[in-house]
Order: sequence, then C-alpha cells, then structure tokens
Amino acid sequence: MMKKIIGKLVSVLLTAAILTGCFGNSAFAKVNYNKYSNTKKSWYIMRQEKHKPSGGADSAKNLRKYNAYYYDSKTKEKVMYFTFDCGYENGYTPKMLDTLKKHGVKATFFVTKAFVESNPKLCKRMKEEGHLVGNHTLNHPSLPAKSVKDIKKEVRGLEKLFKEKTGYELDKFIRPPKGEFSSRVLKVLQKMGYTTAFWSIAYYDYDTQKQPGKNYVVEHFKKYYHKGAITLTHNISKSNMEALDDVLTFLEGKGYRFAALSELNK
Repeated sequence: MMKKIIGKLVSVLLTAAILTGCFGNSAFAKVNYNKYSNTKKSWYIMRQEKHKPSGGADSAKNLRKYNAYYYDSKTKEKVMYFTFDCGYENGYTPKMLDTLKKHGVKATFFVTKAFVESNPKLCKRMKEEGHLVGNHTLNHPSLPAKSVKDIKKEVRGLEKLFKEKTGYELDKFIRPPKGEFSSRVLKVLQKMGYTTAFWSIAYYDYDTQKQPGKNYVVEHFKKYYHKGAITLTHNISKSNMEALDDVLTFLEGKGYRFAALSELNK
C-alpha cells in the first residue's frame, strides 16, 4: 500500500513539475518577457558583391535563437525563398500567381486584415496552389510599440479572420510590419509557435507612383542573387509583376530552385 501511495505522489509531483516548467523546455513554462530588450530595430541589409549573402540588422546566428531568419545561412544549395508582402491588392497578384504556377514555384505570401477581407478568393487560391500564407498582422503596426498582449491580439486576430474568410489555417510564419522588431517581439512570436522571416534581397518597390521598372528588377536579381536568399517583394508592384517571369527564368538558368519557407525548419 505504501509503495502505491509513494508511486502516486511521485507521479503527481512529476506532472506538477512539467506544468510549472521546472524542466525548462516545457511548452507550459511562462516567459518573463521583461528580460528581453524592447529596443526597436528596423531591418536593413548591406548588399554584397559576387553573390555573397547580404549583411543585416542582426546576425543570422542570433536570429536563429528566436527561430528567425533573413536568409538560409546553413544551406549549400542553390535555393531561394520568394516571399511577397500583401497589404492590399493592386491588380497584379493573379498574374504573379500565374507566373509562379508556370515555373512550379511555391512561395510565401504575408497578408494583412485589409488584404484578407477584400481578397478571400486570392487567399484561397494561394493555399490551393501550394503556397504558404503567413501572418503580417491585422493592422500592420510597429510591434515594439505594442504590449505583449496587443502583439498576441494582432497575430491571433489575423489567424481567426483568415480561417473565417477562407476556411484554411494561416501558416505559422510571420513578417514583422515595416521590418520593425526587438528581442522581446521575436521572443513573443517564437513562443506563439512562429518562424519570423526578414529578407536578404529587397529594393524600393512599394511606392506605386515611383516604380523601379521591369529592367531594374531583373538586373537587381542578376547582381545580388545568392544561395539561401529570402526575397522581400510587394504584390502591389507593377514592376515585380512584369519582371517575375524573367527573374525566375534567369535564376533557373543558374541552377536555382525555389522553396517555401517551411524548408527553413528542416
């Protein structure tokens, strides 16, 4: 009898230890987010010549601690990750999807409330054609300016909306609005089960009144492509829509393949 009582007591204590996070890695462990700096950083890149990876606002090694990436620093393959930020629709996304389908490319699209509410059919198409659809928050705020509670509202609110409008689950990838982040923000997102994606290839493409032009986009990729690159391209850009076919054709000629961000976790 005494052995049974002791056995039950040990079982109860082990369960309590797990639930309270005594073993460190428990999913139930609470995080003291005040331990993490909330100093705002804005993502930037320092382009390199000879197809070397760009430098960034933080190191690839440090970002990995938070399940965050700006390029695939461990790959030796000729692989690139095309990602599109979708704040709203400007008439170009369907053609971009056509081009991606033509080349058999699986990309990642980061969407906001405005895009999901106005374009549920496009969101469904993205999912049905095998792309990832990630979180760009409900209202596109600067996350370091938000409380932990409000960050979670922005992220979970979009998850709920996407499910309601499309019937699909949002994929667990996120791009911080405006590229603004902090260690605290990255920790919150990691704890929520997200992979955070910045970028190593980008250019001025988001002003619809000051487009760089098709040739500029093609030449930019020719000059700065590199192994493991994550692109930042905006779906509202006419130049991106016009250049995408040529860009993919050129990179294919260089032996590159294209992957969704889910490969970063493999």
